[in-house]
Amino acid sequence: MSEPIEWMPDGTPYSPRFGDRYHSEDGGLTQARSTFLQGCGLPAAWAGQPHWRILETGFGFGLNFLVTWAAWRADPARCRVLHFTSCEAWPVGADDLLRAASQHADLLPLARQLHAQWWGLLPGVHRLAFDEGRVLLTLFVGDAPALLRQQTPQADSIYLDGFSPQRNPGMWDAQMLKTIARCCRRGTRLATWTISRPVRDALAQCGFTVQKVPGAPPKRDNLQATFDPAWEPRAAAVPPVGSPAAVAAKLPGDCLVIGGGLSGAAVAASLARRGWQVQVLDRGAQPAAGASGLPAGVFAPHVSPDDNLLSRLSRSGVRATLQALASSTRLLEGEDWSASGVLERALDGKLRLPAAWTAGANDSDNDNERAATAASAGAQWSRPADAATLAAAGLPASAAACWHARAGWLQPARLVRALLESPAIAWQGSATVAGLQQVTGADGSPRWQALAADGAVLAEAAYAVITAGYDSRAWLPSHYPLNALRGQISWGLRAEAPPGAAAAWPPFPVNGHGNLVPQAGRGAQARWVMGSTFERGETQLPPTPAAQAEAHAVNAAKLELLLPGLAAGLVPALAGPAAAPRHWAAVRCTAPDRLPFVGPVDPVRQPGLWVCTAMGARGITLAPLCGELLAARMTGEPLPIDVRLVRALATERLGTVGDRERQ
Repeated sequence: MSEPIEWMPDGTPYSPRFGDRYHSEDGGLTQARSTFLQGCGLPAAWAGQPHWRILETGFGFGLNFLVTWAAWRADPARCRVLHFTSCEAWPVGADDLLRAASQHADLLPLARQLHAQWWGLLPGVHRLAFDEGRVLLTLFVGDAPALLRQQTPQADSIYLDGFSPQRNPGMWDAQMLKTIARCCRRGTRLATWTISRPVRDALAQCGFTVQKVPGAPPKRDNLQATFDPAWEPRAAAVPPVGSPAAVAAKLPGDCLVIGGGLSGAAVAASLARRGWQVQVLDRGAQPAAGASGLPAGVFAPHVSPDDNLLSRLSRSGVRATLQALASSTRLLEGEDWSASGVLERALDGKLRLPAAWTAGANDSDNDNERAATAASAGAQWSRPADAATLAAAGLPASAAACWHARAGWLQPARLVRALLESPAIAWQGSATVAGLQQVTGADGSPRWQALAADGAVLAEAAYAVITAGYDSRAWLPSHYPLNALRGQISWGLRAEAPPGAAAAWPPFPVNGHGNLVPQAGRGAQARWVMGSTFERGETQLPPTPAAQAEAHAVNAAKLELLLPGLAAGLVPALAGPAAAPRHWAAVRCTAPDRLPFVGPVDPVRQPGLWVCTAMGARGITLAPLCGELLAARMTGEPLPIDVRLVRALATERLGTVGDRERQ
């Protein structure tokens, strides 16, 4: 269920909830360009900047965003990365979104791209990415004042938009404008179409210099303001954990990344998109020589009845992974990856979907509208599997399972190579880092050097990021707990599978007790992959022949429970030595709370040293998101996820060595 829209005879969308039109008769185009874009001094203000951050208070049909995006595209002096953060309590439907843009032929191609990502917008923070990740739309879905206070995105321009102060006073009151002022730096420009006296007075009290200017028809006057308080804005005495402003780097810089797997490639790609020069060092001769060399794996959201932290994090991770896959011209859908959907079987009969996603979806009274909206958006992510989906997997209609519509499989090594192909990234293989040391550069600023075993300098940069999985512990303080987790996979070529399995292959991956990717790739090299084992504390590679045989047996036993019809044809035929499945193994690492480490290692004692590791068995789902989060924190950009999730991943949750010494 999405926000109900009525369409006026002239094609203007109307909101029954607020009793008001969304925009003026010309489709809102003049207002978007004149009142907001030009009213904030754009595009001239962003010329040559590494990034520009716009905050909008009412997304509506996204016209202001589309106009700003089009202006960015047309500007040869545009900023490197455009951040557009917008609040929307009641997102409109995807089809209505496209219909509203259809009268603007020049914006329609951009609107179609927005439409393609306009799904699953549950309450919270969502990051949509366009133009190879250089145009980033961060949507705050829900109560705008609360989300702005929570996230406090720093803004260079403010689009103060929404339904009129008479229709929606909570978006214009003094408390809301005070919250917006906290998101401003000195010099932030604000533009709006209203000249309401209470709005003008409240802005002045919050530190803005305010002026009325000629408006765009049918408005006679508009309002423009600049944040320039007579007082010095007070910064937090102790910046909150995860705050970008607490650790922002000089922009753009150069950086070493130690580790050439998914985490390292994601970090490198995120920084390179922002104009950084990145060197990636790995002891392997080729990228993805470690755990990211998995033959194929699944990306899918986690579900829980209370929609817990991991569930919310995994959804953001899936969205980021899909964006990374879809934006690469090197990767081919169906061969390197597929958003096929994933069936998750619940062997204990408990689906674990939030109750709000499966109940009340048809309620329309005011008390239940938010629940109904959440149910609709949640079902776009995960829902109970229907009989046809179960039958396609060879399961009875009574089987308990949920269908993850926004999920699939990929060959991670191919994604790694695609992420590393930027000309701003230099790959250095067969480079075993034996040590890290901080030195003083020629300009007096600190720099990091990666050293070989003989003390030779392998590479040097102002910043260094550790992304080496379990090997990361060599360069981290002792209070970073990293636990080894060996995983062993059984796999084979589809063309070599026994005839008994041919009719039982599901057309999509299945997980829930281990997982099965039935077909990764095409043609003679198409493979099936099943597993994985979870062997805590085991680090030996390669595993002994006995350990490999045991792993095949464990994986086969999981498949017999997960997909008994397929196992009946596949497992017995693969039991003999001559036909044993192929084997793959690697050591992953986890933190005790099973969440990644993303943040500075010790900003006081080791400034410029960062870490992004401990993805565990969810690297495919989480690595692209964690790369974006690390880049946002390093560069002072709006955060891509809920700040509560940022705190859960932040390295600051461990404290510093100094903190522990004082205890």
